[in-house]
Amino acid sequence: MKKILLASTSTIYGGTYLSYLQEELARFFEGIDKIIFIPYARPSGISHDEYTEIAQKGFSSVGKKIIGLHSFENPEKALREAKAIFTGGGNTFLLVTKLYELNLMNTLREVVENGTPYMGTSAGSNIAGQTMQTTNDMPIIYPPSFKTLGLVPFNLNPHYLDPDPNSKHKGETRETRIKEFHKLNDIPVVGLREGSWICIENNKIILKGNLTARIFLKNQEPKEVTELDF
Repeated sequence: MKKILLASTSTIYGGTYLSYLQEELARFFEGIDKIIFIPYARPSGISHDEYTEIAQKGFSSVGKKIIGLHSFENPEKALREAKAIFTGGGNTFLLVTKLYELNLMNTLREVVENGTPYMGTSAGSNIAGQTMQTTNDMPIIYPPSFKTLGLVPFNLNPHYLDPDPNSKHKGETRETRIKEFHKLNDIPVVGLREGSWICIENNKIILKGNLTARIFLKNQEPKEVTELDF
């Protein structure tokens, strides 16, 4: 039975890395002392070691040891033996490319489907969807495929932003871009706002945090929801 936590972001305004999720982390990873961290998204181009150190700081207060997947000679074996897995945010194109290059996408999908607890933030949440095509990231590298883990029956748009009626910016809104996606695709999209996260446990998909999510379906007007019905 799958156990998944998908957060829109790692850091909310005024907080530190994962500070707003501390209570949820303690609950979600209860009884687990070591977590394998996938650092391949490399926000701002930081190294895998630097990113692992940041993740460790976020988990220290809940007593968890973070081990970077890049430090293993056999990363596939490390994933199969992991007690839990966390994938951090950054660039989704880079993350997906690396997972395919190392032949880890199918392994990661398999272990999570078989019950290994999985947490993602931002790009790490993006890859839980059917495809990565609703990411906000720049295509800095060309992945072998846009297909991702397919752990949930929808795509995510983390960091979802509502249009600002007072803004003078005339570029596309997130809603516009998602509607463009739906001209060519029929996968549902969940716009996940900062400070929100999704938990999948006991075959239930639960929206958490204090905000609604915005749901986009092909040929339908988007709607605000407090509960996810997939």
